[in-house]
Amino acid sequence: MAQPADERSWVESARAGDPEAVAWLYEGYFDRIYKYVYLRLGDPTEAEDLCEQVFVKMIESIDSFQWQGSTFASWLYRIAHNEVVDTLRRHSRRPQVPLEPVSDILPSERDDPHFLAEQKDFHSDLRAAIADLTELQAQVIMLKFGSGLSNAEVAAILDRTEGAIKALQYSALQNLQKKMVLKGYEGTGAKRNA
Repeated sequence: MAQPADERSWVESARAGDPEAVAWLYEGYFDRIYKYVYLRLGDPTEAEDLCEQVFVKMIESIDSFQWQGSTFASWLYRIAHNEVVDTLRRHSRRPQVPLEPVSDILPSERDDPHFLAEQKDFHSDLRAAIADLTELQAQVIMLKFGSGLSNAEVAAILDRTEGAIKALQYSALQNLQKKMVLKGYEGTGAKRNA
């Protein structure tokens, strides 16, 4: 089969059952979806597993995707969002401690243990601060900065106007700044000596 020139053609080919088109969509979106899921869950292994589930659902339901008023990316992110919400609900019923890769715990000889510990603390504090935001604010932050999406793309995914996304982003960043300053971080992300 000849390779399509644009995303729309790839989606239509995937609908027709072309495995090459499905692979193209997978390769084109996996990293973006993974970043979004990882930011929400914080566990790389669980994020990878959930991404696989997102793409299985994509394959199972690609026939239901409609182009009117929606992009393929926003449709795929909605699938990812629903999977994340389901996963977080399951976790709230049975709390789990995420396992971190050994490389995150044990520094190599060339790594500065003090720097690694500070980075780990910063990421933990940032994740906690994001968790304290409203659900919509957290979504905007993760989609904009974690997945690198534009305001228009975030608006399509969250079914909001671009103006609403800008307002949510502004208030979320203000709240994050306040929370991080209270935790002792300055503008550089470095903690003040206590």
